[in-house]
Amino acid sequence: MNGDISYAAASKDFKAGRYLESLTTLNRLMDTQKDARTFALLAKTLLKLGMRGEAATAYGLAADLNSSQSDEYREMALLLHFECGHDDLTLAAGSKLVSRARKDPALAYALASILVKRNDYEHASAFKKVLASSDEPAHMILASRMLMAHWDSDSAEHIETAHTLMRKIPHNNTMRLIYLTLCRDISRYEAIEKQQKPIFEALARGEDDFLVTDHPFFNLHWTGDERLNSLVRLNTIVMPEGTRARRQAMPHTWSDKKLRIGYVSADLWDQHATMKLIRRVFELHDRDRFEITLFCNTPQFLLDRNTADRSQWGNVIRIEGMSDDEVCDLIRAHEIDVLVDMKGYTKYNRASIFNQPCAPVHVSWLGFPGSTYGIDLDYIIGDRFVLRDSSAPWYPEKFCRLPECYQPNDPYYRPVPEPIERSQIGLPEDAFVFASFNGNRKITLEMTGIWAEILKRTPDSVLWIMRANMESQNNIIARFQKLGIPAKRLYFMKLEQYQDHINRIPLADLGLDTYPVNGHTTTSEQLWAGLPVLTVKGTNFASRVSESLLTNMGVPDLITEDREDYIRRAVALFENRDDLAAYRQRILDGRFTEPLFDAERFTRHLEKSFEMMAERARQGLQPEHMDVPALPPRDAPFMKIEDLAREQYRVL
Repeated sequence: MNGDISYAAASKDFKAGRYLESLTTLNRLMDTQKDARTFALLAKTLLKLGMRGEAATAYGLAADLNSSQSDEYREMALLLHFECGHDDLTLAAGSKLVSRARKDPALAYALASILVKRNDYEHASAFKKVLASSDEPAHMILASRMLMAHWDSDSAEHIETAHTLMRKIPHNNTMRLIYLTLCRDISRYEAIEKQQKPIFEALARGEDDFLVTDHPFFNLHWTGDERLNSLVRLNTIVMPEGTRARRQAMPHTWSDKKLRIGYVSADLWDQHATMKLIRRVFELHDRDRFEITLFCNTPQFLLDRNTADRSQWGNVIRIEGMSDDEVCDLIRAHEIDVLVDMKGYTKYNRASIFNQPCAPVHVSWLGFPGSTYGIDLDYIIGDRFVLRDSSAPWYPEKFCRLPECYQPNDPYYRPVPEPIERSQIGLPEDAFVFASFNGNRKITLEMTGIWAEILKRTPDSVLWIMRANMESQNNIIARFQKLGIPAKRLYFMKLEQYQDHINRIPLADLGLDTYPVNGHTTTSEQLWAGLPVLTVKGTNFASRVSESLLTNMGVPDLITEDREDYIRRAVALFENRDDLAAYRQRILDGRFTEPLFDAERFTRHLEKSFEMMAERARQGLQPEHMDVPALPPRDAPFMKIEDLAREQYRVL
């Protein structure tokens, strides 16, 4: 062996390709010479010998000792740690390279990949722009995942990013799906027509692999096919093997006095649409039999807008900013028996918590109209309309079906409409007004064609539509003009304060529902205001919600069989105003006699579902499909319209 123990000797061996000799010299040299260039040469040598993890560590040490080249060394350490799957070490190396990574797609990809894997889209978004500008498909796909995680159609950055991705890979179905999401939000029908066609053609050929890059929520807006819905995986979570077995094996102490229910949600403030539905249910839970804990992930800026006393809803515990492990420990400390996910794959969700061993029973309810794939959930709560027997093959969760409607409705804090005139909001006094209060992304190409046909068959009628912004309004006008409907027959509404929104609903003559995503809260709001709503039988959860609502409102005859029946019934109601008036009266009367707005009855059914699920778990039985038995029908109205004037029940 050469007795020269020096940097020069090690460098000479390295340059000659004698890497083992160089490594031997460097190892001995470390006893006396630990400087940046020695560690850098050690890293290069280790890399040549295939020891990538060790090379990454050596580059990190070199960076710590050399300020002039520290960024270059840290880059190498970061990339090598990433290649080796050392996530924590990659992020540690990247903590001092954030500014550099915002300009370097390779660095950005390494850091953002790990952050996305950990569902930390907030920090990952810093690298979205550089990844979208890259020419590497993997970089662009990751940018698309980040884009879809916190979608905002009004964000100029989101729109620019979507356009950039579409231009770079114009014939890629993954990019098409993302671009179509943007287009649906602002009603760009010409682009939708052009880009949606290749999607359907690929599916007709049996090609559906690209659907793994679609987002569960946005996928529902273009297909009601449950098989296709089940293939979607963008921004979903992978449940580790053995997750359920570990949870079911964990020790748990059941109480003989109360069942402990935990709700996990980010919507726990009084102005959110979900709280418009469920607030009274929280208050009506039987505190002698149930202990209610709300694990609140609601962002602070939304809580700042809350005006309700949240202590009436249950024991509220903030979990925002806590890790999944910390939240799980908290849930376990409260000995929760049944843990309810109220978000699914929607904004601010904490779905990954449910892959921790939190409670004997994990259940999904209300927040997402479909399966939450990749999450350890025992049950999904629905009803016989939204969860039909034929849907079971597409759900890993077992069905727990309530006897009436799965959707709660609060009659106490929801204001009744105050009379206003059409002239106050610019509607024609003498026209028949068809209305859609649904968001623009729900108004598909097919729906515009159906509505245009209805307008053609109903002279002196107009269509009153919600609009996202002026661009969406102009796009809707252009689409209907293309279908032969002049702009003068279209009227538009914008978002309003809740009381003002409720006030305007009765000004319409007939509500027109959408497919494949129905009105959910939107439909129940129209029924609360006394407006008949026409829907068509659906093919998946999201497209069957109005069917459930109308049936439990006592007007199932407003559910049509198909597209042609929907058009025929709309025209028939236009022509027979007496029938329409009778529907309106049935709905107004039914608010206080039919099950839909009976919050107390609903709460008792929901509590029974929790008891049934918990009893199986207590006995050590596996989850199984179950139907909750119905309480006997009421023999009198559960409340009167006069009750709504009582100050303690109204939020004006």
